Amino acid sequence: MKPHFHKVPDILLNSFIIKHDIQPNLGKIWHYHPELELHYVIKGEGLRFIGDRISDFSAGEIILLGENLPHTWRCNEKYYQNNPDYEVETIVIQFLPNCLGKTLLNLPESYLIPTLYENAKKGIVFHGAARENLAKLMSSAIDTTNLDRIILLLSVLKTLAETDDYTFITSSETFYQSNEYDIQRLHKIYKYTLSNFKKEISLEEISSICNLSITSFCRYFKLMNKKTYYDFLIEIRISHVCHFLMEDKFPIELICFECGFNNVSNFYRHFKKVIGMTPLEYKRKYLTT
Repeated sequence: MKPHFHKVPDILLNSFIIKHDIQPNLGKIWHYHPELELHYVIKGEGLRFIGDRISDFSAGEIILLGENLPHTWRCNEKYYQNNPDYEVETIVIQFLPNCLGKTLLNLPESYLIPTLYENAKKGIVFHGAARENLAKLMSSAIDTTNLDRIILLLSVLKTLAETDDYTFITSSETFYQSNEYDIQRLHKIYKYTLSNFKKEISLEEISSICNLSITSFCRYFKLMNKKTYYDFLIEIRISHVCHFLMEDKFPIELICFECGFNNVSNFYRHFKKVIGMTPLEYKRKYLTT
C-alpha cells in the first residue's frame, strides 16, 4: 500500500514531540513522516502494518520507527464501535535525526546513535529490560519541561542504542512516494479485506472494489505491495490466528476456521511459511516468555 505523507504538528515549536493520548482507536491512515517515532502502547490491541510486515500488537509494546517508514496501527473492531469501555492509550515521541544538533551525531561518544537511526529504518521492537526501562522513561517524559526534556531524550537514545534486546520488524528498508488516488484505492482494498478476511475473497470480488480487471488488479497490487493479494490476505489471517493463540482459549483447529482457513493442512503450511514455526510451537513460545 502506498502511504500518505503526514506532517507532524508543532515540530517547529519544539525540538521534538512527546504525546500522551487516550482515544477510542488509533485511526486507519497508512502514512509516513521524516521524524523517527518511538511508539509505546499502554492499552490497546489489533494489527500493525509497518513497511512490508503485518503483525499483532498488544499492550506493553514499544517500537522505534525510522525516517519515512510507512506505518499504521489498526485496532480490533471493538475499538471502532463507539464503546466507552474500549480505549487505546499511547505515549509517542517523535523527533528528527538532528533535533539535538548535527554536532551530537558527530561526537565520538555518540557513535552508536547513527547506527541506531540506520537500523530504525527497518523498524525495531524492544523486549526485556530495555522495554521496561523505556516504558518508565516514556511515562516520566509526559511532564518534563525545558532542559529535562533534553536529558530525557538523551536517556531514551542511550537505552535504545546500547541494548541488544530487540528484533527487526521488516526485512529491508521500505519507503514509498505517494499520490492521493493510490491512497484512496488501496484504502478501499485494505478496508474490505480486513472486514471480510474470514470468508473466501475471490480475485473477481476484490478487483471490482477498485474497478480493475483481475489481471490489472493483480499487476497493480503486486507493484504497490511487492507481494500478491493472496499473500497479503494470508498474512492478515495469520495475524489474527496469532492473536487467538496468545489468548489460549480455543483449539488450534477451531482458530483455523475462525480466521478464514477452510483446510487444516493448508493452514499449517501457510502458518509455518509466514511465522517460521508451527502454531503449537508459536503458542508454547509465547506462553513461556
